[in-house]
Amino acid sequence: MSSRAGSANAEYVNARVRSRRAGLYDEESYRRLLRTSPAEIARDMEESAYSREINELGSRFDGVDLIEYTLNRNLARQFDDLLGWAEGSLYDLLVRYLRKFDAWNVKTLLRGVYSGTEPEEVRVDMIRAGELDDDRLDRLADAGSIEEIVEGLSDTLFGDALAGALGDYEDAGLLVPLENAVDRAYYELLTAELGSSDELAEYRRYLRAEIDFRNAINALRLARSGTELEPAAYFIAGGDLFSKRDVQRLAGSMDELVAYIRESTYGDDLSTALDELATADSLVGFERALEAAQVEYADALGTIYPLSVTPVVAFILSKEREVDNIRAIARGKEAGLDPDEIERELVIL
Repeated sequence: MSSRAGSANAEYVNARVRSRRAGLYDEESYRRLLRTSPAEIARDMEESAYSREINELGSRFDGVDLIEYTLNRNLARQFDDLLGWAEGSLYDLLVRYLRKFDAWNVKTLLRGVYSGTEPEEVRVDMIRAGELDDDRLDRLADAGSIEEIVEGLSDTLFGDALAGALGDYEDAGLLVPLENAVDRAYYELLTAELGSSDELAEYRRYLRAEIDFRNAINALRLARSGTELEPAAYFIAGGDLFSKRDVQRLAGSMDELVAYIRESTYGDDLSTALDELATADSLVGFERALEAAQVEYADALGTIYPLSVTPVVAFILSKEREVDNIRAIARGKEAGLDPDEIERELVIL
């Protein structure tokens, strides 16, 4: 694990983060992009925080490809800046949290092989902001099997968890065991050795909520899938909402699971999404609502303890949503979707 000497400098980093966050796209910005073509979206980005990447990549790519590469490179640069500003324990906490992009990349690699996606498309979807190096990621993008990816990650944070889940993947023919193994390895890293200091109290609360949301999604997916996979085997420890027994009991009934979440501390925030989930054919709307709720929760906790890591986490989440939103608009435009259809895919905070 990386480390940097010195005292934590949350006041300085949070001041820099407030400035960056003020420049994020707002609702009106997204509505403007919805009325434009991919080429016009790229020109709009040239007048924003993405100008450096647009100018660096503009001679090699155009259209949606230019937008995709720009978004991922900018995201990595923004988070490299965060680590460049941070010192001491704050740096260590951020390094751990940003390993979420290692988890993202591993799942992207697994999904690429599983779905037969071309290696170059897999590379475009990777976000190079974690600790797995580019050479390893590029090599694994060319992997010809799930087993090859698992072997190629054997010496990483995810190695033991993936190896342990490989048999379940082979039995079920589904990625759920492997993706869950990646999530569990990541959250075990995040929650290890956080201690009990008041300074980290709000961050611990936020992480418990993030784990609750991940368990909710996993349980709902299993409830909808009709699979014979054992729900308790995919429980991630560390949250407040579920116990392993709760997940085992509730994953068999969508109605009971929705009622349980509705009656929880998250019920008010997720009430609209739960109403939609009861009649929807997919979990997409509910997952979008959870993403928005995560940012709002981190923001709320950050105001309680503004000189902690939590406001920085809220910025990371908000920046991710911006990148996801711009990507969804560009891809939707390329596919010829109606603006109203695209807008339903956005998470606007």
